[in-house]
Amino acid sequence: MSNPSQVIVLLEDGHQRMLIYRYLKKCVRDSPVRFRQPPPGHGSAESWVRKRFAEETNEYRRRQARAGTALIVMIDADTHTVQDRLTRLDQALKDNGMKTVGKSERIARLVPRRNVETWILCLNGEAVKEETDYKSPKNNWNELISTASEMLCEWTRSQTEPPNHCVDSLRTGVRELKRLTF
Repeated sequence: MSNPSQVIVLLEDGHQRMLIYRYLKKCVRDSPVRFRQPPPGHGSAESWVRKRFAEETNEYRRRQARAGTALIVMIDADTHTVQDRLTRLDQALKDNGMKTVGKSERIARLVPRRNVETWILCLNGEAVKEETDYKSPKNNWNELISTASEMLCEWTRSQTEPPNHCVDSLRTGVRELKRLTF
């Protein structure tokens, strides 16, 4: 499948945005990207993303009818499970009278557990536990995100499974991104 005509990205925060932006820059060079993230001080970023998921899915489906579009939604699991967050995203669609995400749709639902910093460290080869909050200001996130995005691109383009140190939520995220076939 070719590059999409547009990539819509719905996410919670700056680290998520940096990771996905750098990942897309490596994997989808020519497609325009439209980022949607909550304004600062808006309240629960998870709630904001969930509420807008139906709107962006509707936009994806409308655009998909005439041109290839891809939608990426990233929402931290926080203290919940990945499945709980996926169920909540599905429910947001149902509440708006929409079908849940189909297997053939170019919609990737990424749910880092506990937060995206877990994925960033894991992609940099660190052994991490998904229950631990790694959102520490002491890390050089810009540098870590740069190398993490390269590894994420490599893992999504590979026909093999990610290495053993890969946490389950990231392994699921890699499968989701592979569905987009950039």
